[in-house]
Amino acid sequence: MPEADLPLIAAVAEEAGQVALRYWRRNPKSWEKPGLGPVTEADLAVNDRLRGALRGARPDYGWLSEEDPDGPERLSAARVFMLDPIDGTRAFMAGEEHFAVSLAVVEGGVPVAGVVHLPALQLTYAAAAGGGATRNGQPIRASGQAGIEGAHVLTTSANLAPELWSGGVPDLKRSFRASLAYRLCLVAEGRFDGMLTLRPAWEWDIAAGSLIAERAGAVVSDRKGARLGFNAAHPQAEGIVAAAPGLHRALLVRLCG
Repeated sequence: MPEADLPLIAAVAEEAGQVALRYWRRNPKSWEKPGLGPVTEADLAVNDRLRGALRGARPDYGWLSEEDPDGPERLSAARVFMLDPIDGTRAFMAGEEHFAVSLAVVEGGVPVAGVVHLPALQLTYAAAAGGGATRNGQPIRASGQAGIEGAHVLTTSANLAPELWSGGVPDLKRSFRASLAYRLCLVAEGRFDGMLTLRPAWEWDIAAGSLIAERAGAVVSDRKGARLGFNAAHPQAEGIVAAAPGLHRALLVRLCG
């Protein structure tokens, strides 16, 4: 149940974060994974800690991690652990603070418990189905931004290319953070009005953060406005838009014309 899984994944995420810090700013070995970008020895060490703790505690749960081979077994599991051991690996390699351990439990295609832990910043965001979202145990709430004018959104400049916006590129204040999971959490706590990526997004990057953003009052969808589904055979979403309700509607109007 989500109420039992959330304390488990929160504790394990914080333990795994300590593993990541042992390698941070110490020039860990790294290499490129085809189609997935860089990976370091820290990613694998964190993944090992997560796998050992979580599969030991819930051996019947399915498993989807960026750092493990995928298989069909998770598709028939009632609940699935979905995780990115270090989301924001490029930032981690550069010695920056904005990297996260992203960890969710998915049931019936829907995240029911999620934690995003940023060990270098000592921040833990969490939520469970039916409850509110928290930052270090304190309730958080998404922005009340009603539309595009004055909105501050986390995205890359490439996502604002004119050819991507059939209704016209919105005039936004733009910022960026390397971790996709952290971007969703920053929307959840109202520090930014929204975030978007129009590229395909791996489920392990967005499962926990999307739940946290939704439970904080944001609206989360793919780039066409469809509700996100998880534990697909090919675990990617068609982009992601997360924002205050009024802003979310306005962004979709611009995207879809």
